[in-house]
Amino acid sequence: MRLVVRYCFISLGLIVLQTTVVRFMAIETIVPDLLLIWIVALALVEGQATAVTAGFCLGLAMDLLSGHDGMLGLAALSKTIAGFVAGFFHDDNRVLPALGGYQFPLFTAIAAVVHNLVYFAIYLQGSDITMSNAVVVYGIPSTGYTVALSLIPMMVFARRARVLI
Repeated sequence: MRLVVRYCFISLGLIVLQTTVVRFMAIETIVPDLLLIWIVALALVEGQATAVTAGFCLGLAMDLLSGHDGMLGLAALSKTIAGFVAGFFHDDNRVLPALGGYQFPLFTAIAAVVHNLVYFAIYLQGSDITMSNAVVVYGIPSTGYTVALSLIPMMVFARRARVLI
């Protein structure tokens, strides 16, 4: 139970950071997705069910906090699917090496690509922007920025793994 409370507090803190501080980290209109990094970390530590649940809750919170686009539920859907995909990489025997090694940014990249494809496929319905244009202009840079930021927790867990050995 204490672990669930800790995860909730971390999630709330990341929601606050995502909605306030991250906008100052924007390069043009590209921002990293801290919540997606957290969902991938949860998937690696706790498994697919936890990642899917966290993805839905965090995505719904983001939809409710930034629901100006009229797409309530889109972030919840895309983050849920990203959590589902990231959950396939869970291995009880290799949690710390996966978090502290090259696998973490790789798994984050895969989840971010899936997240962005689902998000843009739905968001762009009825607009003049093509899917390929959205992927090149927003999807790839956003994925790259998110993966670059995922190197920070990777280094923290790498240090922790080195201390434990």
